[in-house]
Amino acid sequence: MEVKKSPKADLENKKSVFMQIGLVVTLAIVLIAFEWTTTDVDASQFEMVEELEAEEEIMPITRQEEVKPPPPPPPPKVADVLNIVEDDVELDEELDIEDTEMEEDTEIDFSDLAMEEEESDDAPVFFIVEDMPEFPGGEEALRKYIAQSVKYPVIAQENGIQGRVYVSFVVNTKGKVTDVKIARGVDPNLDKEAIRVVQAMPAWKPGKQRGKAVKVSYTVPINFVLQ
Repeated sequence: MEVKKSPKADLENKKSVFMQIGLVVTLAIVLIAFEWTTTDVDASQFEMVEELEAEEEIMPITRQEEVKPPPPPPPPKVADVLNIVEDDVELDEELDIEDTEMEEDTEIDFSDLAMEEEESDDAPVFFIVEDMPEFPGGEEALRKYIAQSVKYPVIAQENGIQGRVYVSFVVNTKGKVTDVKIARGVDPNLDKEAIRVVQAMPAWKPGKQRGKAVKVSYTVPINFVLQ
């Protein structure tokens, strides 16, 4: 049997070539299919962003209102009341005007005022003044008076008690000894005798500050010694 096809139109010779091209194309499509990646876009995110942007744009601007102080209360109304008095009304009260002018020969006695100031109980008590109080005759006379006036208590002598008692007192503006108390004692019997001796003191020469008699605190030691 004669072959009618020409050798150029025979496809059997190119069968292997077409098979290889088909395989290459198929492999290329498979590789592209595996390598292809898709990203899912969530449309709700865009909606939320749009809503937030819309809210930010629509958000109103608020301002704090200034609190105004309440208005002050109105001043009280004062009713003007006029009492009309007739001219012919007589006044019951009479105004007595005394002549207070002093004559040149008038003398004023300030001694009473000075005595009141000196005798006031509220006068301060000084501890150191310009002129300290002085016992009549001075310090020597004071020591002599104490030595002659002290009578040693018998109980203290029997118990052998001796020591130095400090007695504090105040010489007032008249020189009298007041507010006698024990500053530092030894024995109740000795303390009692020391207070008795000081209270029996004669009047002192009062202390003075700036030429004025003042109250001054004074302390006297009295020694009790057994022989």
